[in-house]
This record gives sequence, structure tokens and C-alpha cells, in this order.
Amino acid sequence: MEGIKREWGSDIILSKGKVHRIIELPWLIAVSEGEILGFLIYSIEKAECEIVLLESLVKNIGVGSKLLKELTSIAKKECQRIFLITTNDNIDAMKFYQKNGFEMVAIYKDAVKRARCIKPQIPLIGNYGIPIKDEIEFELRFS
Repeated sequence: MEGIKREWGSDIILSKGKVHRIIELPWLIAVSEGEILGFLIYSIEKAECEIVLLESLVKNIGVGSKLLKELTSIAKKECQRIFLITTNDNIDAMKFYQKNGFEMVAIYKDAVKRARCIKPQIPLIGNYGIPIKDEIEFELRFS
């Protein structure tokens, strides 16, 4: 939990103005030989599964894909879709989710400005020096 607070500025995650308290949500954790390789925090409400946070602590060995596959197995039992919100600077996440069958379905212009009213720790500049301004919604629908 302390690592998340350091990385994300607090133990809350915002998406579309909704506050997620990560300690209150279910987690999937990838472990190998006693070492945590990554984790996925999610929320299920009204037949929708939201990925609140997916972190691969060891890159390029399939941790994120395995966690996503496990979540898909859980979500298909009671949900119509899995969705997530990311910011416009998170190019690596956009690539990952699209490679895993997710589609971009909405852009929420200037949503991060509103989010900073609740969580002022959100930086102005993000990955690759890109100003963080918009939220982008991706989804994977089940047929």
C-alpha cells in the first residue's frame, strides 16, 4: 500500500469523477517465488467491471496480460463489459489495452483538471513529457 501511495500520491484513484478507495476494492495479485510481480485492482457495479489500477512491477513477461485474463474470467460471469479510464499521457496503457482487444469508446476533455480539485497530487506533466489533461475510456464488451 505504501508503494501505491508513493507512486500515485494517495490511496485513492479517480475515474470520471468517481473516487475509488483501493483498500476497499478486490485485488488480483501475481506472485512468483514469493515475489509480487504485479496486481490488478477492480470494481464491479451494475454488471460492469472497472479496472481501477493495473500495475506490472516486472515488465515484458506477460504479468499484465495474465492478470487481465484472470479478471476477464471473473467478469464474464456477471458483467456485460470491462472498462477502464486512463489519461491522455498513458501511451503504454493505450497500446496494451488495444492489443488485448479493448476499444477506445470516449474521451473526457479536461477531466483531469476537475479531478485535481479532489486529488491535487495529480501532476501536470505525465509520461513522455505530455501534459495530463483528458481521460480516455476503453472497454471490452462480452457478446
